Amino acid sequence: MNKTELVEKIAAGAGLSKADSKKALDATVAAIKNALAAGDKIALVGFGTFSVSERPAREGINPATKQKISIAAKKVAKFKAGAELVDALN
Repeated sequence: MNKTELVEKIAAGAGLSKADSKKALDATVAAIKNALAAGDKIALVGFGTFSVSERPAREGINPATKQKISIAAKKVAKFKAGAELVDALN
């Protein structure tokens, strides 16, 4: 499912216009992104939890040249599915 299809599903499920659904989805994604950038954790009960994790710097190997390379530390977004979501999938 792509963003357009998701907007259509939101519009149908909530009884909103597609334009309003797109605005709501964009605002939700922006709010999640801003919260994660600030280092916050977002818990949606029944759906899951978004959080930020830090990966430490490490050494890797370039597969083409077999040379050791330095991989910088970075922050990554993580999502852990909630119980209701997991149950819906099984």
